[in-house]
Amino acid sequence: MPQYREQSGWLSVEPTVTKKIGFLSFGHWMPSPQSQTRSASDTLLQSIDLAVAAEELGADGAYFRVHHFARQLASPFPLLAAVGAKTSRIEIGTGVIDMRYENPLYMAEDAAAADLIAGERLQLGISRGSPEQVIEGYKYFGYEPPEGKTDADMARAHTEVFLQVIEGAAFAEPNPRPMFPNPPGRLRLEPYSPTLRDRIWWGSGSNATAEWAATMGMNLQSSTLKDDETGEPLHVQQRKQIEAYREAWKAAGHTREPRVSVSRSIFALVDETDRRYFGLEGDRDDQFGNIDETTRAVFGRSYAAEPDRLVKQLAEDEAIAAADTLLLTVPNQLGVDYNAHVLEAILTHVAPGLGWR
Repeated sequence: MPQYREQSGWLSVEPTVTKKIGFLSFGHWMPSPQSQTRSASDTLLQSIDLAVAAEELGADGAYFRVHHFARQLASPFPLLAAVGAKTSRIEIGTGVIDMRYENPLYMAEDAAAADLIAGERLQLGISRGSPEQVIEGYKYFGYEPPEGKTDADMARAHTEVFLQVIEGAAFAEPNPRPMFPNPPGRLRLEPYSPTLRDRIWWGSGSNATAEWAATMGMNLQSSTLKDDETGEPLHVQQRKQIEAYREAWKAAGHTREPRVSVSRSIFALVDETDRRYFGLEGDRDDQFGNIDETTRAVFGRSYAAEPDRLVKQLAEDEAIAAADTLLLTVPNQLGVDYNAHVLEAILTHVAPGLGWR
């Protein structure tokens, strides 16, 4: 764990490995005077603007949640392509796409197209998905688990097909009289992005699904919501999840180094606006409870404090220390300017003290 020390009157942490820092937006909107995003158009356009601002500030990633049947971001690929066209360096991702709703072949074409537009910067987070706004919403999209299988089984089956086709394997029998000339042999999906396969992440809520993600050669995303498997604080359970994932990765014999991200709500209180919005958030603890009939979960606390206090608190977060990427959940309804301020405060006043910059 990093060690902190006093240095020239400023709390500093002995430098460790530089950590990638990005934002994660749920893309909420509502027609309310209190919201800066009052329509889907507002949310989409401001998401692009925030990604541009984040790149200018020196952040490393712009990530977006995907929820169906909600006043939130839904279809991700037009947004990812637009962000890719407007930026040049920042990673662009999702956290996560619910694979129960996806046609894996059509998704493979969309993902490759967005990735190529972005210059191969896509970091695509996928998963079984979170609790839904509607009952079995995937059925309205035309998908239903086979008899004897669960919706989680269906999500993993869709994922396995998706992973196979983005590798570029030729599998489709060509028409002997095509409209346009074909290359010889069977055909693959087009467009094809040759490096995309290494930039697929699985959003895992348990140790078991993290280990499955490792065997499948996917990077790991772990959010502020996780199955409660030990009763310990979220950051401790998450650190153990990351360790289990890396052990499974090593056992699977993959040759590349995997990536791991965790998400957190972190607010540096540097002015009165910050204190008015989030001054009471930092005193809250992790919450434990059931998210459905069978699943007990732990929901992680928010961090909100002056920068020197934040440095001390975050230095004790074992999962953040174990991950190479930190995604900051942002209150997108407060508008682009304020969210850029939130990011800048972390990058300027907190990250250097932890050795992340």
